[in-house]
Amino acid sequence: MKVNRTIEEINEKIKYGKVVVFTAEEIIEVIREKGVEEAASQVDVVTTGTFGPMCSSGAFLNVGHPKPRIKLNEVTLNGVEAYSGIAAVDLYIGATALPKNDPANRNYPGDFSYGGGHVIEDLVAGKEIHLEGRAYGTDCYPRKKYETLFRLEEINEAILYNPRNAYQNYNVAVNLGQKTIYTYMGILKSNLGNANYSSAGQLSPLFNDPLLKTIGIGTRIFLGGGIGYVAWHGTQHNPSAERLENGTPRFPAATLALIGDLKQMQPRWLRGLSYLGYGATLQVGLGVPIPILNEEIMGYCAVSDADLQAPVIDYSNAYPNRESDNLGHVSYAELRSGTIMVQGKQMPTASLSSYAGAREIAATLKTWIEKGSFSLTSPAAALPSVEAGIKFKPMPDRDPEGQEG
Repeated sequence: MKVNRTIEEINEKIKYGKVVVFTAEEIIEVIREKGVEEAASQVDVVTTGTFGPMCSSGAFLNVGHPKPRIKLNEVTLNGVEAYSGIAAVDLYIGATALPKNDPANRNYPGDFSYGGGHVIEDLVAGKEIHLEGRAYGTDCYPRKKYETLFRLEEINEAILYNPRNAYQNYNVAVNLGQKTIYTYMGILKSNLGNANYSSAGQLSPLFNDPLLKTIGIGTRIFLGGGIGYVAWHGTQHNPSAERLENGTPRFPAATLALIGDLKQMQPRWLRGLSYLGYGATLQVGLGVPIPILNEEIMGYCAVSDADLQAPVIDYSNAYPNRESDNLGHVSYAELRSGTIMVQGKQMPTASLSSYAGAREIAATLKTWIEKGSFSLTSPAAALPSVEAGIKFKPMPDRDPEGQEG
């Protein structure tokens, strides 16, 4: 019997406590035992999770007006620069923003960087944030300086808005060079001394819906410990056909732009990170439910770490290099084993993404759905998928006179 469910039917099951939910890790064994068709007939939802560094993240804040009013032109939060070119007291604090005097701004490996990701974590933790602002002054906004302390609960709005999260696959970073390098993928030792990667593999949301059949604009998700939504496709979204093999992305492909109420979130799932010699970022907890509408979607959820391949990329020389120059592919099962072999050399691996955290997020989302506190949403619009023929466009390399660089 062919399965043909709707999200509305699944929500009815959630409402009456009859829904059947498995995590993306648990469903692998179910499918091995029962096959795709039988598993699809019995399971309504598969939950996914990931908890890794996502640099393209940040928060919009409306901090309210002092008396007299001010139109902020320059502003820092705990010494970290925020963007104020929006409206009078609207700000955007980016996860990778740094103070001007941070060692990472001086292009050498420095000490601990406190940046935008840490400000966001401190906000969610209920800590006081020190705001310093300057303005040029106008008739309607006469104040030129403003300094105060505030907590998240004391400001009007706080919206987590992340332009690019949940990468569908990502690079395994190595270093063929002769010196240690300091990158957003962590410290990479010379001469293939180590390999770093960042994905939850078989638990990762977009590995379980590779063609974006169920995830779209308006999809309700677990975000930062609260409830959020898919707002758009993420920046650098590139789900082109040549990146797929047997329906599985072999290179970084689709991405998601996400939005949610920062006041609902928890510091457990939004963590400021500092990378030696690179700077700051934000570790984001994200979980996406996959409604099992038919056997095709269940088949995508059957993927395991042994099936998923990531490209090995050298970060030492003129990165980003051409993907055709990659050093091969390795499976996530190999990566999670602790060592991989590249160019005949065995090297240790380390994950920048927490698999234990991803597992906990998927399990938490499963519990929310089973208890009826989280229902699914039908996308308001589809995200561009492989069929859209999207091509990622690199920045044109031209000098100011318009000549090719």
